[in-house]
Amino acid sequence: MWAFAGRGWRRGQALGPRATGATRRGLPRRGPLLRRKAAAESRLWTRLYSSADQKEKLDMSRFPVENIRNFSIIAHVDHGKSTLADRLLELTGTIDKTKNNKQVLDTLQVERERGITVKAQTASLFYNYEGKQYLFNLIDTPGHVDFNYEVSRSLSACQGVLLVVDANEGIQAQTVANFFLAFEAQLSVIPVINKIDLKNADPERVEKQIEEVFDIPSDECIKISAKLGTNVESVLQAVIERIPPPKVHRQNPLKALVFDSTFDQYRGVIANVALLDGVVSKGDKIVSAYTQKTYDVNEVGVLNPNEQPTQKLYAGQVGYLIAGMKDVTEAQIGDTLYLHKQPVEPLPGFKSAKPMVFAGMYPIDQSEYNNLKSAVEKLTLNDPSVTVLRDSSLALGAGWRLGFLGLLHMEVFNQRLEQEYNASVILTTPTVPFKAVLSSPKLIKEYREKEITIISPAQFPDKSKVTEYLEPLVLGTIITPDDYIGKIMMLCEARRAVQKSMTFIDQNRVMLKYLFPLSEIVVDFYDSLKSLSSGYASFDYEDAGYQTAELVRMDIFLNGNIVEELVTIVHKDKAHSVGKAICERLKDSLPRQLFEIAIQAAIGSKIIARETVKAYRKNVLAKCYGGDITRKMKLLKRQAEGKKKLRKVGNIEVPKDAFIKVLKKQSDK
Repeated sequence: MWAFAGRGWRRGQALGPRATGATRRGLPRRGPLLRRKAAAESRLWTRLYSSADQKEKLDMSRFPVENIRNFSIIAHVDHGKSTLADRLLELTGTIDKTKNNKQVLDTLQVERERGITVKAQTASLFYNYEGKQYLFNLIDTPGHVDFNYEVSRSLSACQGVLLVVDANEGIQAQTVANFFLAFEAQLSVIPVINKIDLKNADPERVEKQIEEVFDIPSDECIKISAKLGTNVESVLQAVIERIPPPKVHRQNPLKALVFDSTFDQYRGVIANVALLDGVVSKGDKIVSAYTQKTYDVNEVGVLNPNEQPTQKLYAGQVGYLIAGMKDVTEAQIGDTLYLHKQPVEPLPGFKSAKPMVFAGMYPIDQSEYNNLKSAVEKLTLNDPSVTVLRDSSLALGAGWRLGFLGLLHMEVFNQRLEQEYNASVILTTPTVPFKAVLSSPKLIKEYREKEITIISPAQFPDKSKVTEYLEPLVLGTIITPDDYIGKIMMLCEARRAVQKSMTFIDQNRVMLKYLFPLSEIVVDFYDSLKSLSSGYASFDYEDAGYQTAELVRMDIFLNGNIVEELVTIVHKDKAHSVGKAICERLKDSLPRQLFEIAIQAAIGSKIIARETVKAYRKNVLAKCYGGDITRKMKLLKRQAEGKKKLRKVGNIEVPKDAFIKVLKKQSDK
């Protein structure tokens, strides 16, 4: 039994004056007695709420709405989001401080291998401040531009954000993008300058950048070192003081927003929900506004960061809900859940993510098709920004055309398939969604619209049947030290970009805005940018519509046979260079045969580039030591005829690794 006795909490007796020395580190200056009491109470609540034998006693009604804070951590890649989340979990007693905690909320294997956050993760924290017990719902979000959709969904469940900025690198491109996501959602923004312990850290310079770019007074910035834990507790106090509680009503009928979900093979769909109104408890009958199906709630609870079941969840709280949804299609991200016979107006949900990159995905063995289909469905439930369309190929069989938010997104999705579902797949060359304005009445009648979207080169209509082609544009933001401006501007011009603005955000750093054709940046632009700027430049982009472009379909032939999986759509001006690069890379990727392989890139009937893979050659003249020349000619002729015959029947198989490799453009010089 726990009892408070003078200076702290202890099982059956009071704490001595020396027993609480470790609790002073990092706590606010509130007097020794209040510090000890606050730390002890936080430990008590954590033990109470994480104890396995008291799960059923977890009473979430103890947290009135005014004591709830829902917030996200947003930042550029590698600015310390996950490390700050680890320290907040430690300070609130959610995880053991004595353990070596690293990336606690990054639970996926791909996240730990790559050192990046891919999925937004939720954790409920209990914190005592000035005699009141607060409930924090923390959401750690990704930083890479390809996972921007994860950030936007997480912000829908929050009232404020911690905007983390590296004290050494300063504001980066994704910092700007994430700030405006939070600003447009009308959330409170708390700027946190991290890594002040670094040798080259300059927090004063970063403060001025934040004031210049975001118009946030420099005195509102909190300077911390998440790695060492320096001044991190002031972040928790700022959350209480600067982020408002959720505006909800517990007396109203239940209205819950599904903002994320995962699939468990034994329990079915586990939905992460934010309660905007009402109460939900175990045993309730709920209805999905999307499917209109009724479910019985089997379990509700909070994530701490592991699942902690409770009897009820109340409006303003964030938790999970299991209601026997066995089919992955039943749990739609953005869906509204409400009580049976108490219908409510459905929430607007989320804007559907716009895929920026498309690629064909096929099983290596067609016998694995059904297993791969199940794996793709479960993974797209957890990552709804991926779009899926059925597709088929003569060479690769039945598969899918998948839409991703970027090349890294595609690579991570493929890696998760391999690691989580043990599935091996073939990915075709990535393409972007083009459009064509049709002129042929027959085609307009067939497609039932005048403007069609082309997500696969196989759909590309002939020039005689269209009025014009359109290509997607993006507005790119580049932040770089001014030493590299010249090289970066040359790189952008080589990618057909148009400069929109150039702004100095401090004495040494420049923010450039360019209008890019998406096809020019989707594969290797980021790598080239990092190489030119010695790793200092950062890049972010957003959709900017379409523009007219001279596009052509480029076919790739191997010994006169077209390889459908390598067909691509390119701009007319770049057709020769792209075709030559693909042929060269294909030459390096294909294994040599006993016959010569001709690799050709063609537009229509015109060959624009060619490479040849030389044949293995047996020296048939090795045993001819002189003698009549006609004998040598006879042997060489017989060899040539054999190779010609073999070339007709020989089958050339493109290795699966070649598909991404051949489209990877050569580095800009």
